[in-house]
Amino acid sequence: MSGKSRGDMGEDKNSEDDNAAAAATTTTAMTTLSRHCFADDDPEAPTLCISIIENMKEDYGLFVWPCSVVLAEYVWQQKHRFQGATVIELGAGTSLPGLVAAKVGANVTLTDDSTRLEVLENMRRVCDLNKIQCNVLGLTWGVWDSSIFSLQPTIILGADVLYDSNAFDDLFATVTFLLQNSPGSSFITSYHNRSGHHLIEFLMRKWGLKCLELLDGFSFLPSHKASLLSGNIQLAEIALISKDNA
Repeated sequence: MSGKSRGDMGEDKNSEDDNAAAAATTTTAMTTLSRHCFADDDPEAPTLCISIIENMKEDYGLFVWPCSVVLAEYVWQQKHRFQGATVIELGAGTSLPGLVAAKVGANVTLTDDSTRLEVLENMRRVCDLNKIQCNVLGLTWGVWDSSIFSLQPTIILGADVLYDSNAFDDLFATVTFLLQNSPGSSFITSYHNRSGHHLIEFLMRKWGLKCLELLDGFSFLPSHKASLLSGNIQLAEIALISKDNA
């Protein structure tokens, strides 16, 4: 028989309740709602605002990184190009670029690693919060399951997906497959230029890709947003090398 008295058991139960309450408070404190607004130079034009649920407790997938802000601004400024487009965002995380694309009239599928269920669920919550209809799909780079074969995007988006060199080959394999599955499509990505373009250029050649456009991410970012960000952020548009140019 246990040597604990009824009083001891009650103290243990109270301690467990206190710990659970503290954990819940910590989780709540780690979760925040950020608001991201986009406007044209015309003061009469409507402003678009997106609310994002962020969780500082998570490592990568539930935080709005600077590259997402840059890519989302690019989508907004190129909104006429995205109207009616079929868009897939890879490694979407908090999904800001994809959500902006949906708001300006694109048919959007938001994807992230199929094992990261908390990230996929947060995508659904953010879509509901902003009253946006997007398809949410688990898609792991370099994995060929049934879901990827039906995807035919006209534009692929990826914000800060070029951060782990160990995953570059899987990423480019997935991008190349999607581009081949939808002739004439392109991949638009924003990334921190941490170690030069040499590895990226090598992988593009390896997978039969070419860079159509390379921009300084701060060249089109409004000054009030640029002042909040730092780093060398590039934006590249990538496409398949056509057989005529091979």
